[in-house]
Amino acid sequence: MATVDQKAATYTVAGSRVDAAARGSRVDYPVLWLGLLSVLYNGILAFINHNIVPLSLTHVAASEGLILASAIIYILHKGIYETDLPAFLFLLFTLVVTIYVSVLNRLPFVDHFRNVLIIFCFSGLGGWSNEKTMKLAFRWASLAVLIFLIFEIVSVPFYVSIVHPSDYFANTRGLLPLSYNKTGLFQNALGFPERFSFGIIDHRSSSIFLEQVSLANFCGVIAIYLVSMWDRISRWDRLLFIATAVLILVTNDTRTMLIFCFACIVGYFVFPKIPKNFNLALMPLIIAAGFLVYTMKPNATGDNFTGRINLTMKKIMELDPLAVLGLSVDRVAEFADSGYVYLIYAATIFGVIAFWLFVCLFPAGRTAAQRRCAHSLSLFIFLNMMIGGTAVFSMKIAGLLWFVVGYMRFHDNPRIRQGRAADVTS
Repeated sequence: MATVDQKAATYTVAGSRVDAAARGSRVDYPVLWLGLLSVLYNGILAFINHNIVPLSLTHVAASEGLILASAIIYILHKGIYETDLPAFLFLLFTLVVTIYVSVLNRLPFVDHFRNVLIIFCFSGLGGWSNEKTMKLAFRWASLAVLIFLIFEIVSVPFYVSIVHPSDYFANTRGLLPLSYNKTGLFQNALGFPERFSFGIIDHRSSSIFLEQVSLANFCGVIAIYLVSMWDRISRWDRLLFIATAVLILVTNDTRTMLIFCFACIVGYFVFPKIPKNFNLALMPLIIAAGFLVYTMKPNATGDNFTGRINLTMKKIMELDPLAVLGLSVDRVAEFADSGYVYLIYAATIFGVIAFWLFVCLFPAGRTAAQRRCAHSLSLFIFLNMMIGGTAVFSMKIAGLLWFVVGYMRFHDNPRIRQGRAADVTS
């Protein structure tokens, strides 16, 4: 016969399960708003800059800092558990590298630490998020991107009257519009005649992100979310995300994300059959493939696939030996278009290795959905770094990207239940 204490413990556990289920069905509004703001904050600031009061870089940095500080407070309130150690130790190691680089160069340099702090914060928020909150964050963010994208396609003057990208980047980044740019769009979104295009609009679309690269990469984030959550989202959500992704692809002229999205469609069926640790070979394979392209077409240039790969490979082979040890951080701005080289200059070779290991090993790989998430994440980041620069580290992209990765880490064993169980047994 059970004792009174045993009965009480049974009731406590049962009550905890009920409470966990109730919490899982409620929206966690702090997590929801932090996830949404990571995508929308630049658009909100651009609206204020154009329609209310001019802003500066200080306002942008303060807004980003407030989002990250709020995320840190939330995570610390929840507590750091054993399952959080990989992200925490990665952040701690990056802090050590940041101090080392800053001291050696006699120059405060926190760019890479900021990038990793974004990863830590949003993977942490995702880890504590319930499914309902995450679905709402992606749904509302995608809807906002779709609405502003439609505005931009239908009427550029109307779109510009809301956010005026060129004024925003002039005031907050010092990027003055070129003389020929009378559109109000960010000048890099204007493209050029030789660039790949579906011909739907006469420039590269930007939507709520105000510039074309982040919008293209958001399409990749949607693809990762879809392959990870396809079986768990409604038909209407699928329609919303697919419509947003397709409209981005046909108006943004992004070759990389077009390839990546097709890879995800195939990967939905293939990724679950591949061991998660295969990701460790992906970055070396992509770099080796880049070297092969370079040897076959060493003189290829221009804004095309071979030209961008060659640019990265040339910069890798021209690396300053001192940069590998973090002694040339003052040159990091030269490599904004070459992700691997940027990372070496910003974080040393040791920081590159730590980043590679974290991207490959942090995602869980127990279920088919988790392996889809893990493989699509590695492909997205390592492919992007070969033909692009720092866009995958921006909060506009990295926020929701690492949010879903953090959530999928606990896909088959939600943290809410784990936390309650620990409370009961302690």
